Amino acid sequence: MDQTKGRVVPYKVINYAGAFIALLIGSGFATGQELLQYFASWGYWGMAGVALVFVLMAYVGISFVSAGYHQRFENPNDIYKYYCGKWLGTFYDYFSVFFLFLSYTVMVAGAGATFQQHYNLHPYIGSLILMVLAMATVIFGLGRIVDVIGNIGPVIVVMAIVVGIITISMTWQQAQGVSELAREYVASGEVLTASTSWWLAAGSYVGFCMLWLAAFLAQIGKRANSDAEGKLGAFFGAFGFSLATLLMSLAILFNITLVKGSQIPSLLLAGQIHPLLATVFSIIIFAGIYTTSVPLLWTVVARFAKEKTPRFRWLTLALGIVGGFIGVVLDFDVLVNYVYVLNGYVGILLLVIMIARSIQWKRI
Repeated sequence: MDQTKGRVVPYKVINYAGAFIALLIGSGFATGQELLQYFASWGYWGMAGVALVFVLMAYVGISFVSAGYHQRFENPNDIYKYYCGKWLGTFYDYFSVFFLFLSYTVMVAGAGATFQQHYNLHPYIGSLILMVLAMATVIFGLGRIVDVIGNIGPVIVVMAIVVGIITISMTWQQAQGVSELAREYVASGEVLTASTSWWLAAGSYVGFCMLWLAAFLAQIGKRANSDAEGKLGAFFGAFGFSLATLLMSLAILFNITLVKGSQIPSLLLAGQIHPLLATVFSIIIFAGIYTTSVPLLWTVVARFAKEKTPRFRWLTLALGIVGGFIGVVLDFDVLVNYVYVLNGYVGILLLVIMIARSIQWKRI
């Protein structure tokens, strides 16, 4: 009998929080590209957007994990039917699979862009390395994935926080006027922005993250020793991720003139501190992309095949290669802007439905 059943195991909470962070930290966050588009582009209002993201991310993370623990979904994507009913739930089921597949292509593009900007290598090299690593890890199964990315996630977020703090301390004198400057760069087209307002950008950000998190967190909740253990993991995951987001977004905003037009803004920030740190951070970025690409690809494949079967392995190889090809032929920043933003609005609808369901169930 499992002696930990029904208890809160601290290292498991940390592991789940790490997996939560690692899934979200991906190519858009680690490179700084999505932070530039969703938050820094809105100046200081974008930091209010980060606060809103934390509140909503904690809510959806806790909800998904708890639903997985109590409902024990046979198919992780059944969480959409749990909240949305049969018909709309089926739409979200298939739509999320398509979106997660496109998100995997964004990871591939981000890996290629990182290798090109820092090492001056052809982007195909970085994309190919990521593709092979992602496919190999997915074939190992979910249990191994959570262990691997759960341990890498906290390291990545700590590094991001360190770079953010050092950069802010070095450039805080430039804080005055950067908010207006960011909006000028958006107006001139030198900086892409994610939405038409800071709060809608924050909602869209949570929206696309939800479609990443739903099935994965439902499965984590199913594996948790207790409901409280899973919820604590989700809360601390949302907190750690939001803190890193705030610090890195401020660092990018303070250096908006330097990073505008860059595919990988965070590498430029690290390079300002020390060239060696830029090299170390390029490895951290790649690790962040890897930890996100793996559960994205796993979720897509697991929707159509059972783990550790020949069909699962062959489908992993097929989808991994096709997604990799798409990722190497399209520009990274454009992929982030279109794939994340458009799908974020679909995610906002899911958020509204979840809140409505929570109110309805509390009244029963």
